Amino acid sequence: EVQLAESGVGSVQAGGSLRLSCTVSGFSYRDYAIAWFRQAPGKEREPVGCISVSDGRVDYLETAKGRFTISIDNVEDVVYLQMNNLQSEDTAVYYCASAPIFLATMWKQDGYMSSWGKGTPVTVSS
Repeated sequence: EVQLAESGVGSVQAGGSLRLSCTVSGFSYRDYAIAWFRQAPGKEREPVGCISVSDGRVDYLETAKGRFTISIDNVEDVVYLQMNNLQSEDTAVYYCASAPIFLATMWKQDGYMSSWGKGTPVTVSS
């Protein structure tokens, strides 16, 4: 069974940093892309970034570039989302999701994701 589970400290002051983890299990995720999405209160879910597990290539939504970094620990099967200089507008529930590698270029469209974690809330206070 494919499982993705997000975790990380959920509250931070504006300007602070936070690292979220996405632990994957139940499948050989090296043939997949792992993406991060977020959904702010009252807003639609939006993509943040994506990493292709096999070659480590990363792509980000333009608004995430420079502040957010996705990395992977292939030993522990964990994908990280490092977020720096967080602002109140980054407050959201953050999700990780997986898609087969041949769909990696479609990562910005959440309909192409095959599995999802339950999400973890992040609150940025000013």
